Amino acid sequence: MSLRFYNTLTQQVEPFSPLHDNIVRMYTCGPTVYNYIHIGNLRTFTFQDILRRVLRANGYTLDHVMNITDVEDKIIRAAAAANQSIYEYTAQYTQAFLEDMATLRLERPEHMVKATDHIQEMASAIQKLDQLGFTYPSDGSIYYRISNFPSYGKLSHNDFTGIRAGARVDVDEYDKADARDFVLWKAQKDGEPGWDTPIGCGRPGWHIECSVMAMKYLGETLDIHTGGVDLMFPHHENEIAQSEALTGKPFVRYWLHAEHLIVEGQKMSKSLGNFFTLRDLMERGYSPESVRYLLASVPYRKKLNFTFEGLKAAATSIDRLRNYKLRLETAKFPDGENPQLTARAAAATQSFEDALNDDLNTAEALAAAFEYVRDTNTAMDSGEFLAANAAGAQDFLTRFDSIFDVLRPSTNATGLSDAEVDALIASRLAAKKSRDFARADQIRADLAAQSIILEDTKEGVRWKRQ
Repeated sequence: MSLRFYNTLTQQVEPFSPLHDNIVRMYTCGPTVYNYIHIGNLRTFTFQDILRRVLRANGYTLDHVMNITDVEDKIIRAAAAANQSIYEYTAQYTQAFLEDMATLRLERPEHMVKATDHIQEMASAIQKLDQLGFTYPSDGSIYYRISNFPSYGKLSHNDFTGIRAGARVDVDEYDKADARDFVLWKAQKDGEPGWDTPIGCGRPGWHIECSVMAMKYLGETLDIHTGGVDLMFPHHENEIAQSEALTGKPFVRYWLHAEHLIVEGQKMSKSLGNFFTLRDLMERGYSPESVRYLLASVPYRKKLNFTFEGLKAAATSIDRLRNYKLRLETAKFPDGENPQLTARAAAATQSFEDALNDDLNTAEALAAAFEYVRDTNTAMDSGEFLAANAAGAQDFLTRFDSIFDVLRPSTNATGLSDAEVDALIASRLAAKKSRDFARADQIRADLAAQSIILEDTKEGVRWKRQ
């Protein structure tokens, strides 16, 4: 199956191909670094990571930009409350975001760009919009006149025919039905940061930031733009209005939006006590792999109900896959090759790839993986799985983990290296041979305390990290 995506702009599933050569020019709305990101943010970023990996698996080269929003209303308020500059305040949360990305195994985009590094380019873009007749001033600020962009609303598919001329909004985020002229440039107020530019001293509105950074690094027309469904309006709608007014060309060819995450069936909020960061979950003892698995397990266009039972089930699923991998690597299979199982590996791989190519259907991809594991485990039990079939099974696991990336335990799960574990297992075996069973039991207990689990089999000792 060829790669295809649901395009929010057209409301259809469409075959994907880049505009130029084999390079996918993609833009991701990154975090607003006023606090630690929460698991709802991470659901969207995990979807974008799966998207990157599937594009690469289809032979594409990525040119991917993610922005860091380090100046906007919430940041200014929070920095002032902390008695810090916005640079001091956002530095800690930018670093925390990068650490969370690494912990959750989210690949870094080719470019990660900060809004504050592009203020002059934003001012220049606003100047050009003014020359083209899309702006007007008010009280030192500059606004975008959406009535001059007739196709406004084409992404969110809202009917804005009743727009009130001249009604405007100063805040960056506002209600879905509230279409008003939005601010491009905010005049500096007392106590707020400002930049001296040809259009005055002030700061950019949130929406112009992404338009300018996207086009600077990726050109006037992007292949893919991603983000959470909550950004569709007004943010992405305003990006289109700005960018297409500037260039007269389509801004983005494929818009992909991830649905909301809810927690235990409720909207996540601090007042309900169900607001979690990755760090919160790890402090409760959950592994990053379990979080990643759960976030990736539901297709991105469906709401994800995040539950602690779901996290436990994710850990169990990962454990099943790791046990299967361990069996493949350590069991002694009869010589030869079973042609039916060779064909079964090829069919499983095809089903797995077809599911992902069908608008990133991760649920179907996982189903294909576990059906294959079940079938081949049964074949191993019955003696039908032969030595030459192991390569096909291992290749399937490699393909699986190139997308989901959960089979390798986190390095912080234990302080012991593989070589140190092997040495302790050898010491345990020597203790058993010398009938020092107390020493052998102590080594097993010490390893278990560091989440290393031993399994004595007729082929020898197997071990795994929990």
